[in-house]
Amino acid sequence: MNTYVALLRAINVAGHAILKKDALRASFVAAGCVNARTFIQSGNVIFECSEKQRLALFRKIRARLRPLVGGEPTILYRSLDDLERLVKVDPFRRLGTGAATKLYVTFLSDAPVTKPRLPLTSDKEALEAFAMKDLDVFIVSGRKTNGFYGFPNNFIEKELGVSGTTRNWSTVTRIVALGRSEVA
Repeated sequence: MNTYVALLRAINVAGHAILKKDALRASFVAAGCVNARTFIQSGNVIFECSEKQRLALFRKIRARLRPLVGGEPTILYRSLDDLERLVKVDPFRRLGTGAATKLYVTFLSDAPVTKPRLPLTSDKEALEAFAMKDLDVFIVSGRKTNGFYGFPNNFIEKELGVSGTTRNWSTVTRIVALGRSEVA
């Protein structure tokens, strides 16, 4: 069995696609996932399945979620091993960020049509995408605007021309810790 993380886009954000954790978990179990568990309300599900069943299972998950989110869900998958490698490398380590800085990873659904010239910046959102590895983009938000940090998802999707979903770096590290604690 391999462990995967499903990262749902636009779940429980600004009143859109409200989905309770229990219903989300139940959908994954009903689709055939083993040891499915959720992490916070933003659409993160850790589960196990065999490599052989993976693609069929991903289709079943999508079918189960359609009626719950009221349309076609955007789900990005990463193996727990892949996320663990990201956490070990820690692309943010060299930045020397302070307490007022937010760190994000945008997980892309596909490769951008053209290779981005980094860094990509948004003055309006106070964001800088400074690195990319495979289908993962690393972003720093340096200040609050109107009481909120910039939200990188729309910015990255527009700049790279591909859909994605964004998670705070601390969420990614906590998903890895949770996934490893229950798998071991």
